[in-house]
Amino acid sequence: MASLRVMLRQVLHLQESPQRTALAFAIGSAIAFSPFYGLHTLLVVFCTWGFRLNFVAVMAGNLINNPWTLVPILGTTYWTGALLLGKADAPSFDWHDLSLNGLYQQVMPYAFPFALGGILLSLIAAAVSYPIALHLIGKHRQQKASPPTEPLPPHDQVG
Repeated sequence: MASLRVMLRQVLHLQESPQRTALAFAIGSAIAFSPFYGLHTLLVVFCTWGFRLNFVAVMAGNLINNPWTLVPILGTTYWTGALLLGKADAPSFDWHDLSLNGLYQQVMPYAFPFALGGILLSLIAAAVSYPIALHLIGKHRQQKASPPTEPLPPHDQVG
């Protein structure tokens, strides 16, 4: 958890505009909810390079998807897509057929709802995280820029 705090401090002290930093965080948040599991880090690197964004800010947004949030995000992703498509059946899994063809046959009926839900949640995550990040970054920078409310005593009167 300490490394996450260090990363967030680095994001808050970037020498970029708050809008650009918030955009990088929002893109990372969108990647966190994207249905392209296994490619999230590559997407972060590609977006960092392609849009010349700060890697730390994009990765911080991407870390919304972590081992503690993975299962709820996966479930919500499928549920959202299934709801949009009007599917009411719950996913089931046959543990007796674990061949490659068997796995493919079991997963494919759920792939489109999962992809649709992931894309929609990615867009929502970006739209929600941008104004929140912009507000928090601006507030943090404003607090750091403002002088203390009371002047400090002269150094010869301290202690």
